[in-house]
Amino acid sequence: MRPASVGFQCPSCVKEGAKTTRTARTPYGGERVANPQLTTIVLIAINVVVYLGTLANGGTNGALFDKLALLPRSAIRYLPDGSIQRAIEGVSGGAWWQPVTSMFVHESIYHIGFNMVALWFLGPQLELMLGRARFLSLYFVSGLTGSAVVMWLAAANAQTVGASGAIFGLMGALLVVAVKIHANTQQILFWIGINVVFTVTGGNISWQGHLGGFIGGAVIALLIVYAPRKNRAPLQWSGLAVIALAAVVAIVLRASALG
Repeated sequence: MRPASVGFQCPSCVKEGAKTTRTARTPYGGERVANPQLTTIVLIAINVVVYLGTLANGGTNGALFDKLALLPRSAIRYLPDGSIQRAIEGVSGGAWWQPVTSMFVHESIYHIGFNMVALWFLGPQLELMLGRARFLSLYFVSGLTGSAVVMWLAAANAQTVGASGAIFGLMGALLVVAVKIHANTQQILFWIGINVVFTVTGGNISWQGHLGGFIGGAVIALLIVYAPRKNRAPLQWSGLAVIALAAVVAIVLRASALG
């Protein structure tokens, strides 16, 4: 006999049940994946490819970096002698892709290294608990809410890049999941606290993106893990759509105001 959440189960019954169960599910309704590290590896690979691409194109001074980075209002890049180098298109100027593409752009090897290490530790845990589709939605919508807060609270002529908004969203989500399952949250809170201190004292760091991502991730996790079992999937996906739409509307309104 094998211990189960309620009483015991016989191994043969479990084996037979596995044959008749079409798809295994995570505790919150997602499809259980065979390799919960795969999505994180793909995300890291995309970030690395984009970083190498921008590096080959001139780094932070290159046209590709300017094309992908989040810039609320179009601006002019000046050379050290004060002469105009080129105009940089921002979201208000029609670069609507930047709130998403900026999630994959990084300024330095230290920037991408720190973010990718954090993603490696957080991603597989959350994908294992949420399933691949919900994990990806959490990642991208958290990044989008981070971009929305950047649009409203950051300087309009300042570029913002990095996966930090999405990663702070994963931190917020992991905290919510830990509270839901009554796990020890001290280590998570300690890690979040260190990142908050680093954000505030670290200099040229987008606290706006971190704050927006964290709040977005926490709200998304609340929606996913506390959704009632009855009609759980429709409630989760409709809620995610509402959050994503709210972020997009906020970005559009700010871009229109800046334009």
